[in-house]
Amino acid sequence: MIPRYQTILFTLLLLTSVVMAVVLWQLRERAHQRLLSGQDSSPTQAPEVAPQEQATLLVANDNDGSMITQVQSLPLAQDPGARARAVLGKLLDLYAAPGANHPVSGGASSIAGVFLLPAVNLDPTQAAAVDTNQQSSSPQLAVVNLTGAFVATHPSGLETETLTVLSICATLHANLPRITQVRFLVDGQPRATLAGHADLSRVYLASEAVPTEGIHP
Repeated sequence: MIPRYQTILFTLLLLTSVVMAVVLWQLRERAHQRLLSGQDSSPTQAPEVAPQEQATLLVANDNDGSMITQVQSLPLAQDPGARARAVLGKLLDLYAAPGANHPVSGGASSIAGVFLLPAVNLDPTQAAAVDTNQQSSSPQLAVVNLTGAFVATHPSGLETETLTVLSICATLHANLPRITQVRFLVDGQPRATLAGHADLSRVYLASEAVPTEGIHP
């Protein structure tokens, strides 16, 4: 004679199996109906590709401490923040390339993000350095968020660090003229210096970073 508790257990397992079979059958039917009706969860449109545009890069040269203008054709989105990140990514790709005149590893992935904000208030001395036309066109502050890996591997030295910082500032201003100020973060946090020398705690003026071509900044 089968014990009563085994009978109850068998009955519960049987009922559970029947319920699971019904649920699986319903799910199968729903999936079949979606296929028949042409419903598909996959994207129906190809992702948009940004058009190629001319970008102006201010490329540092360690041989003479200068910055030289280079024009590159890049896919640039309409969003200003995305455009800023794209041009800076290309600039750092040049620095990471073999034989670069300003060798810095990391490339485009070193830019964690670029955020555009209204320009901060300037003291009278700084305000005098900002072009009047820039003041009348809603000047912006670009917050450039660098990765910790980029900073950790950046060559140490006042000139090489300064060239990196100034070339970033000048490149931003050359492509988005409304950017008149640049601030740096590292992994989203303030940092005193880039690699022991170039000051990252200050707000840079774009007008101070743009040199005459081939001349020391």
